[in-house]
Amino acid sequence: METVHVYEGEGEPLRSTSDALDLIAAAWEAGAAWVAVPAHRLHDDFFRLRTGVAGEMVQKFTNYRIGLAIVGDVSRHTAASSALQAWVYESNRGTHLWFVGDLAELTARLGPAVGEAGAGQPSSR
Repeated sequence: METVHVYEGEGEPLRSTSDALDLIAAAWEAGAAWVAVPAHRLHDDFFRLRTGVAGEMVQKFTNYRIGLAIVGDVSRHTAASSALQAWVYESNRGTHLWFVGDLAELTARLGPAVGEAGAGQPSSR
């Protein structure tokens, strides 16, 4: 059963590998295969590919085989960077990092990969 840990934390924007590991730990605790992070909770450096923040954070999720969904509008960032726009496009063609408009879109994308009824529904645990 695939489940999603929805991160709705308050506080400083996420921007480090330590933040990524905290999210991964929460996913493991919840038994989730995916973590959904609202786009507005990510530091702007995440969307500036030259900083390496996105690469470092995403690599942690890949290493631990936890999917990462960035949820929300990222058009402000993609409009400013053709490299980011290409990365978002390519990521959405893959299986471990998706940029989605909302949780309903994430649930729909997970649907075909889910073997049991009701699985893949976001959990805010």
